[in-house]
Amino acid sequence: MGTTTSTQTPAGTDVPVATLDRARVQLDVSGMSCASCAARVQTALNKLPEVRASVNFGTRVATIEAPAGIDDTVLCDVVRKAGCDASPREAGTARIDDPDADHARSLMLRLAVAAVLFVPLADLSVMFAVVPSTRFTGWQWVLTALAAPVVLWAAWPFHQKALRMARHGGASMETLISVGILSASVWSLYTVFSSDHTVTATGIWQALVGSDAIYFEVAAGVTVFVLAGRYFEARAKSKAGSALRALAELSAKDVTLLLADGSELVIPTDELAEQHRFVVRPGQTIAADGLVVDGSAAVDMSAMTGEAKPQRVRPGDQVIGGTIVLDGRLVVEAAAVGADTRFAGMVRLVEEAQAQKADAQRLADRVSAVFVPCVFVIAALTAVGWLLAGGGANQAVSAALAVLVIACPCALGLATPTAMMVASGRGAQLGIFLKGHRALEATRAVDTVVFDKTGTLTTGRLTVSAVTAEQGWDGEAVLALAAAVEAASEHAVALAISASAPRHAEVEDFRSTPGRGVSGVVGGRAVRVGKPAWIASSGLSPTLTAARRTAESRGETVVFVEVDGQPCGAVAVSDTVKDSAADAVATLHARGLRTVLLTGDNAASAGAVAARVGIDEVIADVLPDGKVDVIEQLREQGRVVAMVGDGINDGPALACADLGMAIGRGTDVAISTADVVLVRDDLTTVPVALGLAAATMRTIKVNLVWAFGYNVAAIPIAAAGLLNPLIAGAAMAFSSFFVVSNSLRLRNFGSVPLHR
Repeated sequence: MGTTTSTQTPAGTDVPVATLDRARVQLDVSGMSCASCAARVQTALNKLPEVRASVNFGTRVATIEAPAGIDDTVLCDVVRKAGCDASPREAGTARIDDPDADHARSLMLRLAVAAVLFVPLADLSVMFAVVPSTRFTGWQWVLTALAAPVVLWAAWPFHQKALRMARHGGASMETLISVGILSASVWSLYTVFSSDHTVTATGIWQALVGSDAIYFEVAAGVTVFVLAGRYFEARAKSKAGSALRALAELSAKDVTLLLADGSELVIPTDELAEQHRFVVRPGQTIAADGLVVDGSAAVDMSAMTGEAKPQRVRPGDQVIGGTIVLDGRLVVEAAAVGADTRFAGMVRLVEEAQAQKADAQRLADRVSAVFVPCVFVIAALTAVGWLLAGGGANQAVSAALAVLVIACPCALGLATPTAMMVASGRGAQLGIFLKGHRALEATRAVDTVVFDKTGTLTTGRLTVSAVTAEQGWDGEAVLALAAAVEAASEHAVALAISASAPRHAEVEDFRSTPGRGVSGVVGGRAVRVGKPAWIASSGLSPTLTAARRTAESRGETVVFVEVDGQPCGAVAVSDTVKDSAADAVATLHARGLRTVLLTGDNAASAGAVAARVGIDEVIADVLPDGKVDVIEQLREQGRVVAMVGDGINDGPALACADLGMAIGRGTDVAISTADVVLVRDDLTTVPVALGLAAATMRTIKVNLVWAFGYNVAAIPIAAAGLLNPLIAGAAMAFSSFFVVSNSLRLRNFGSVPLHR
């Protein structure tokens, strides 16, 4: 089977599907030459019972949700019947081959042959048309011999695709090209071999532009220009996917396994299992996520974080697969291998983003699917119109051929997927992972950015700054009880408290109350640790009240400790604001965005942090459900909200926001819920991510405007007889090249100052 996971509706489908007994399958699809091919394959797959499919032309990936147990061969057969080829994509792997580069090399060979033959063919055709006296016996056969390899062999990929589509009752962009080339060739044969053929050309310009000069050079010229366009398109698409391929190729191929007797054994990375210990030396790539058990080294994290500064790791530190050891020797115990590593997960995020379709792309697909039949109708009407108007057969054929060639909407099919491919690849290089079209489309109108506090605006590396005990209690005893309960929680405050008292009793009957605190039984005593409002229900002494007021005035977080229903102490925890927070907020303000601090912490502590980083508004003492309510209220006010967070408590708010942005080192819940993952623990990536998404949407809009405008404007011109088919072929090729080249500009995003 291909990739099979539990299920979500594939991108590009709007029909909800039951999640029971469903599988997600991905196929690599080859043979698609345009968006209408992708639309045809998608339609064929969706005709299968209980199957929902989305096919992306840009990535050549079919994402299918089907009943569990469905045979991949059935799906592949459907794709083949639709005129393309398909093969299952292996689970957890990224495609590191480059089909576009292979395709470009094949096109280059055909283009070279076509171009070499086209030059003398065009020269002779013009000469024979302009200067009839230069014609010699058999001149028609010379032109035919020069044209035949071009229109038959060089143009064979177009003919082959057109025939395949015709066998299945369909048509594609290749159908337009093939029919145009063959029609021009047939008409040329007729014109040069007919007994009543006369030459009326009186000049070079008339020979080149006028309808009387329709010879083999038209068919050959269209072939050359279209092949050139497809070649540059394939080269550009190869560059567009280079970032992802480079990312995928960073993974280690082999790993040095450390055996129990201390010896080493080199094995393929695929054979590495969890809890295996392996050795990494300078210059080698860490093969899996794990924990350093021996050694110290500087690790290049740029592949995952985009941060150029190496990070020094020591025993007890975590390392990420796909990163590179610069110096020293490390012994690492594998914690996650293969497809379970963070590196593999990030690669999958990029792949899935590229496989998804934006609303604009789905519109383009629908237009392309019906465009080809419409073009044939327009071409036929053009020919009939010219004949009825007395324009003659030459003029009628010339105009019809020009319509067939110029109308090819290749640029329309490339407008969105190429931009998406380049953007997601560039984002991966910057440590920004866009999960799909929603992340792009949501940024168009974002006007409010909401930040979580702990772990987002602050480092999240909290430390206990003060412990205040009630009369009759010892501060160390209070801290030990609090640490015993908090040890079972992963909250940043809990980690700080548990770390401050490493020796503590075990907790029983542990319970977590989101947004309030934790409770449990320690040594037979009921202990609660949490927010003052949760603990203070039984009343507080002046001692604890004063301790709270003092700590909050310093911007610290205070939790109270309760034993057997009686408050016994207060623990103050301090945090450090990230160095990047103020710069990030200032950049957002410069772009006209409003910033909000949304936290479950107390108002005093939140206000102190907000004042330091320059945030506009503070909303504090908010429970997780309350965060969702706040986001919804902001949206009801007409605001388009981006939420930045990292913790479990932020998950619902990230999902509710128009755009969810998770700090990459945050919890899996936050990362899986968000639309954008920021791998670098640097808040300046927030405006960079928003800028990348906005730039991508601008690029898509320009591409679509050009593609739609080009066809809308060019078809009437061609139908009016004002466009020679040869020039039409060149213009069509240029249109596709323009769209792809415009998308490639995103590869330089982030290397120049950002502007709104």
